[in-house]
Amino acid sequence: MLKAGVLGAGHLGKIHLRLINQSDKYELIGFYDPDEKNAKKIVKEFGYQYFPTIEALIDAVDVVDIVTPTLSHYDCAIQAINKGKHVFLEKPITKTVEEAEEIIILAKKNKVKGQVGHVERFNPAFMSVREKVDNPMFIETHRLAEFNPRGTDVPVVLDLMIHDIDIILSVVQSPVKSINASGVSVISKSPDIANARIEFENGCVANLTASRISLKNMRKSRFFQRDAYISIDFLEKQVEVVKMKDAPKKLDEFALVLQNAEGEKKQIYFENPKVEQNNAILDELESFADAINNDTETAVTLEQGAEALKVAMQVVDLVEK
Repeated sequence: MLKAGVLGAGHLGKIHLRLINQSDKYELIGFYDPDEKNAKKIVKEFGYQYFPTIEALIDAVDVVDIVTPTLSHYDCAIQAINKGKHVFLEKPITKTVEEAEEIIILAKKNKVKGQVGHVERFNPAFMSVREKVDNPMFIETHRLAEFNPRGTDVPVVLDLMIHDIDIILSVVQSPVKSINASGVSVISKSPDIANARIEFENGCVANLTASRISLKNMRKSRFFQRDAYISIDFLEKQVEVVKMKDAPKKLDEFALVLQNAEGEKKQIYFENPKVEQNNAILDELESFADAINNDTETAVTLEQGAEALKVAMQVVDLVEK
């Protein structure tokens, strides 16, 4: 079992602590949090070991799980990597692309593994249709959330939209050609709602909307590709797959058929892939353990985390102009 420690015991940090503690791939050694009052409360409630300094925790573990505010990701990761520890970094990987690139170089130099917590990669709805998403040419995403002061220290692009940016980059095998974006600050000092249009060199276009001032929560993505339409509801964990194939000469009386201007007939088929329920955060943490133990590539590499951040920061720059 890998000895693991958690840096940061806020809302998400407490979830990580609980899941690592119940995993049979890790031995939870303890945690560090700068809020001593909060730390003592957690120790009293759950019995986890509290370390008085970051350095003490890093020295005691093999894996450092960084669930601190984004602003401190870089400093925490550098300390851990310099001690030869593997690092799991919550998204976004860091606050700047330059910091992310430094972490990548240092991790390679110290021969340690790194993974970024883009948890939607492990969403069961996405996993059930991942292999069916094949060369999409138009993508539309909506990630809307009710207002919550937690997370408003960063633009909505880094708080919410970056999830969809990572998913899109993972399925579109083509470099980004151009980005257009706009946004508005309604409640926070940084944009609360943003829209981005990303064009790829292969002709694919992605239209992304993210808001943290919505009246209801929504996390939906739609992928349009040759002869198929795939809809993923990340929140409700549901999928819809609509495929079109050349219609047979002999049609069933209930068959749904479309005919284009050239007279070609396509039959519509509906698929309902089985969505296996899971705990996405536990799965991503355990996939990291597997990558370390088997010396394989991590599910979301530091390079992929940096690429998602790079695109997100381009959107932020356009939104904040």
